[in-house]
Amino acid sequence: MIKKVQERFALTHLGAVNLIKACVSCTISYLAIAMSIGVLYYFTCDVLEMLYGSSNTILYSMYLIEFVIVVILIFIAHYIQYNMTFYNTYKESARLRIRVAEKLRKFPLMFFSKRDLSDLTTTILSDVTGMEQALSHFIPEFFGSIASTLLLSISMFFFDFRMALAAVWCVPVSFLLVVLAKRKLSNAGFKDRQKQLVRTEKIQETLETIRDLKANHYTQQYLNEVDQVIDDCEKSQIKTELTNALFVVSSQLILKLGIATVVIYGVTSLINQTIDLKVFMLFLIVASRLYDPLSGTLQNLAAIISCDPKIARLNEIENYPLQTGEEKFEPSNYDIEFKNVSFEYQTKKKVLEDVSFVAKQNEITALIGNSGGGKTTCASLAARFYELNEGVIKIGGIDISTVDPEILLSKFSIVFQEVVLFNNTILENIRIGKKDATDEEVMEAAQKAFCDEFVEKLPDGYNTVIGENGSKLSGGQRQRISIARAILKDAPIILLDEASASLDVESETFVQKALSRLIANRTVIMIAHRMRTIANASKLIVLEDGHVVEQGTPEQLLGKEGVYQRMVDLQKMSNEWKLRSEERRV
Repeated sequence: MIKKVQERFALTHLGAVNLIKACVSCTISYLAIAMSIGVLYYFTCDVLEMLYGSSNTILYSMYLIEFVIVVILIFIAHYIQYNMTFYNTYKESARLRIRVAEKLRKFPLMFFSKRDLSDLTTTILSDVTGMEQALSHFIPEFFGSIASTLLLSISMFFFDFRMALAAVWCVPVSFLLVVLAKRKLSNAGFKDRQKQLVRTEKIQETLETIRDLKANHYTQQYLNEVDQVIDDCEKSQIKTELTNALFVVSSQLILKLGIATVVIYGVTSLINQTIDLKVFMLFLIVASRLYDPLSGTLQNLAAIISCDPKIARLNEIENYPLQTGEEKFEPSNYDIEFKNVSFEYQTKKKVLEDVSFVAKQNEITALIGNSGGGKTTCASLAARFYELNEGVIKIGGIDISTVDPEILLSKFSIVFQEVVLFNNTILENIRIGKKDATDEEVMEAAQKAFCDEFVEKLPDGYNTVIGENGSKLSGGQRQRISIARAILKDAPIILLDEASASLDVESETFVQKALSRLIANRTVIMIAHRMRTIANASKLIVLEDGHVVEQGTPEQLLGKEGVYQRMVDLQKMSNEWKLRSEERRV
């Protein structure tokens, strides 16, 4: 049962247990309130007997004590219910967010290539928040109300079978109407969710591209597109609410007919003397208490159905296969061997096909070729960012698919062309390379990466907060922090992906010096387009359309009149190209 609840509502094991407890506590709370009906019924009976002369006294003190006891029981039941629902739900919400984040941390990058960032952000924040509301309000109250109503209805049948039917016939009919509308409600919820994602993506894109929009005078046109997306989202939400209201309000109207049937049938039975006034009064009291909570329960049922898209997305993350492997990785050396490697993304078009080469330890292996040839993909596969379709990649003779990804990445230092920094101090941004490093170790790595050259000019030195993604620094300064991070990590394998491609001459000089210190005595795989960047490479791997077309030392490949020779010739031609202007004739 716990397993089914866990899967149905995308909960942790403890969350499923607590949800069951919350449903039970809600049932007890509703039954405690129902006890007041019994006390009120017997009090009404005594009043009627006194009015009709059957009794001369009413034990008011006894009824007062009973009402006090009932109030105390209701207070205790509500206290327990609050802790079982709200308090436990907030803790479960925290567990869900942590669990989703932990799962995402272990996913291969292929998962993220299929999902938009705003979609994942919405799942972690909005979907979990929606489930928090469902767990604290909708689900426990729904099941608690159903259970208490069922018990109350059964007890009514012991008093009078026909009056009980008159009171409860509308309950299953009302719920059946909402259940039959489940598919329509779920579809409306899914469509509304898609509209919300489009809106979020559009707003996020606006913030990310505002500079380009202004530079190209496209701001107003683009904002008109954003307005249209927001309008579509608003219409979708109105449609979803109207769909919910159509079925929920209709079912609530049917539910209200129960009071009418109790009154009509009860009065008719009184006239025909098939029931007495006490029974009629009992069913009037029960009916007045029975339908109000059920009316809210119908809303809760619709809300639970609308949670299906959120549950589906959370379960998708929960059930997605993780990258796993051995936690012990001690290769004899750090040679990286690609053997008949083939790989394709979701496009079903092979990016790499039958790629084989070896990147030796203590050597620089440069991957070169035209854009789209598969260079970055090779580097990503070596770090097991993706899983291979065919072939094998080994490090020191060990198949990397058998190694836990986090253990494997502990052996890699990676410097990307696009540096990712955090809105923190320079010191803490570098310390990411080795979380337990002392300040002295961090600053030593920074000095080796020539960070001192610009850090000394900052107001707070290494304690300067550099803004979101290092917005307060230049490209070369950000790149040097990235290299300092890699130096601090001191991993035996280095991946360099166009680390100096977009820098000015002065910044590139500092970065090249820093890289020279970083790559010493390590296995290095370098991706580069500039020929002078790979001048000192031990081995070149030339990739074209996902195939290795040439490999060897720069000297060996220069004499082959192949792809590498053509790249060198083209770059020489581009270096000689000059921008000329002609004088405008009047």
